[in-house]
Amino acid sequence: MKSQIILIMKTQIEIALKIFALFTIVLGVVYPLFITGIAQLAFPFQANGSLIRQGDKVIGSELIGQKFDSVTYFSSRPSAIEYNPMPSGGSNLGPTSSKLKQLVADRKAQWIKSNLLSDSDAIPSEMIFASASGLDPHISPKAALMQVERIVKARQFDSDKKEQLLKSIAKLTEGPQFTFLGEERINVLRLNLQLDQLANH
Repeated sequence: MKSQIILIMKTQIEIALKIFALFTIVLGVVYPLFITGIAQLAFPFQANGSLIRQGDKVIGSELIGQKFDSVTYFSSRPSAIEYNPMPSGGSNLGPTSSKLKQLVADRKAQWIKSNLLSDSDAIPSEMIFASASGLDPHISPKAALMQVERIVKARQFDSDKKEQLLKSIAKLTEGPQFTFLGEERINVLRLNLQLDQLANH
């Protein structure tokens, strides 16, 4: 009787180990390779990080925001982690936080000053509040348009180039995902690349 129990246990252990090995190979090796292969064939740009290049040089990703300090470029959304993708996250400051209120007030004052606006102008919320990830690569078309006068002045654009810049903003504006998820947005890195092209022609 005891030997039969031991035999049954050995059999069950062997079956369990075989199932474990099978699923390890299927789900840990075959499936990831299969999905990776499909992604590389169907969506190579997205599968490799949505990287943006200038020639052979990678200058960024469509998915990760960057800091643009110069007055000659469109500003990105504020980041609580200084656009560092490794500790991606927000500040975790709550709505009653005095520190958050001060940050928002400082950002609003700086936005108004740098973009030659008045205190009565409504500032887009994404330009005074950092995103949850700290890496949001988009701003609203309104936020882009509010920066036009500053950039035109800094780059000494004439009226023709200003008009081209406005057309670039309209062209690069993305609609809500699947037509109903989210709001209109514009990728800041792509917009600044377009701005450089415009300035060089």
